[in-house]
Amino acid sequence: MADRKVKVNLPGLGVVDGTPVQILESTERWCDVKLEDGTTLRIKPVIMSVSRIDGHYDNEGNPMYAVQAGQTMTADAPDHLRKQAGGTGKVH
Repeated sequence: MADRKVKVNLPGLGVVDGTPVQILESTERWCDVKLEDGTTLRIKPVIMSVSRIDGHYDNEGNPMYAVQAGQTMTADAPDHLRKQAGGTGKVH
């Protein structure tokens, strides 16, 4: 896979060359976020692919990586924010 190249569009760098790097293991845990309105969001990243950005390094000399990811999210809102069955969906 190391010989294959991909084009990656990065903010501030534009379109750059990258080398796909196979994911051997991924631990994608839930992150719980509590909001001031009483809602708890549960968010989990879903990593789809990783590419090392050719010729670009951080301040410590580590290669830069681009990660293609999505996310899964659930919300647990307090009763006063929930839509009631048969309602309009608008909360006042």
